Amino acid sequence: MSSTARRRVLQILIVAVLVAAGFVGMERLKAGKKQMKKQKPLVQAPLVRTMKIHVSPQPILVQGEGTVKPFHQINLIPQVSGKAIFVSRSMVDGGEFRKGDVLLRIDPVDYQLAVTLAQAALKDAESTLRLTEEEAAAAKYEWRLLYPGKKDGAKGPSPLAAKEPQLAAARARLAAAGADLEIAKLSLDRTVIRAPFSGRFSQESVDRGQFVAAGQSLAMLYSTEAVEIVVPMPDEDLFWFHVPGFTPGKGPGSKVLVKARIAGRDMSWTGTVVRAEGRMDERTRMIDVLVHVEKAYEKKPPLAIGLFVTVEIQGSVLPNVAIIPRAALRQGNTVWVVDGDGRLRFRKVEVALLEDRAAFIKAGLEEGEDMIISSLQGVTDGMKVRTIPAQEANGL
Repeated sequence: MSSTARRRVLQILIVAVLVAAGFVGMERLKAGKKQMKKQKPLVQAPLVRTMKIHVSPQPILVQGEGTVKPFHQINLIPQVSGKAIFVSRSMVDGGEFRKGDVLLRIDPVDYQLAVTLAQAALKDAESTLRLTEEEAAAAKYEWRLLYPGKKDGAKGPSPLAAKEPQLAAARARLAAAGADLEIAKLSLDRTVIRAPFSGRFSQESVDRGQFVAAGQSLAMLYSTEAVEIVVPMPDEDLFWFHVPGFTPGKGPGSKVLVKARIAGRDMSWTGTVVRAEGRMDERTRMIDVLVHVEKAYEKKPPLAIGLFVTVEIQGSVLPNVAIIPRAALRQGNTVWVVDGDGRLRFRKVEVALLEDRAAFIKAGLEEGEDMIISSLQGVTDGMKVRTIPAQEANGL
């Protein structure tokens, strides 16, 4: 065998030994390796936020919104004509006045002359009556002289002979003259126009020197002693509070807290429900409730006319109620509670009242229960959950 052939055989043997050694080593490694067991992946229960249920008596606060309107509002209209010789400085839009203040004076000269003429006519009527009375007395005396001791004379003179029609006419003229004098004095008094209440002007259309006619509207006045707020309410909300003349019961209406932000300040006033307008709006299905507020202009800034406000009406007190976030009330008036085993349970509840952010539950929840306020996907009754109180979760 040549040297080339021997080298090839030697190389083949070396490769065969290496392959055999590798195979033997692999089998030993396989024999020494532990068998892997199949395991299911661990799935954690979802983490939810919970709140403790507290059941207690709760007063119902019915909220609404409305616009402030004047309680008293009138047009300033003179009852006599003439030239305006005085106009109050407060008679401008927004001007303030007090009850009894002189707002306007009309030139009184014509009406003073009318009083003088009426007084003269009254004196003349009084004189005429006295003269007629004397003539009537004389006529009766003459009758008795003509018929002394006669039967006809016992009857007395006839009404015409006794001048009774003349007396009646004279008395009537005196009464008419007295009435004319009172009318003249009344017209004179009406040349001075005073404020019937404390308030403000909202419109004004008169100035000094201007001729004003009887019946002409000169200004608009509204009272600041009290205001009213018109609050549209859903029909079902009126179940919770008393509206005099509209809901069952007697006595004054429910108390109201009026809130508004004006001139950069949060202000509040107290008021009372006084009545409802008595008919439902056909378009909105709402009923207008009237809230009365006294001394609306004492605070500064005041509860101004036209201001848009929020009202909280104190309603009935429910004996045992749990207040929960409205978002925690699920479809079909259902809530999610956590039982003693840490499992989610569906619970049907009875709702007394719904507000924007809260729901009043009057049946279905017990004191101390944990209720879920988180949102979950794919919820099933009895699923395992992990809980964390809402107060702690807020800090995460």
